[in-house]
Amino acid sequence: MDTSDLLIDHFRRIRELYESIPADLDVEQAHRRPEGAGNPIAWLLWHTARVQDDHVAGLSGAQQAWHARWADEFGLPFDRGDIGYGHSSDEVDAVRIEQLEDLVGYHEAVHQLTLAYLDGLDADELDRIVDRNWDPPVTAGVRLVSLVGDCLQHLGQAAYVKGLPARS
Repeated sequence: MDTSDLLIDHFRRIRELYESIPADLDVEQAHRRPEGAGNPIAWLLWHTARVQDDHVAGLSGAQQAWHARWADEFGLPFDRGDIGYGHSSDEVDAVRIEQLEDLVGYHEAVHQLTLAYLDGLDADELDRIVDRNWDPPVTAGVRLVSLVGDCLQHLGQAAYVKGLPARS
């Protein structure tokens, strides 16, 4: 298995997990905040897709799926570049998605952009420095590993929240 195939397998697993989380949820369950203050599933899914979209587009030079279509479709009250990092409680509440299948559709568009970037990825691309603001500088390979970890962490959180019993 080459590096490209390995990364494609990682992102296909992320896609499968992403699709499974909202599969049997209703809108209220998706927006329930654990203990009234935790991140709800809908926000976690939106944030996961936004981070993947932002980071892959940054690596590939492609337009983000969010900017091409989905920002208008969702109509959220944020700057178009917002990915959810550092959101306040009120901003988390503002991520209200009435059609959960739209989240799945958005992530599918992001997933396709990800696969297009990863197809044929080589060692030179993985070694390309993409951010000199760190010591050592961040390479495309390091950014991808970080992205896989971030996506899996947030999807794990969403799966955990889904399993929590609802409280009155």
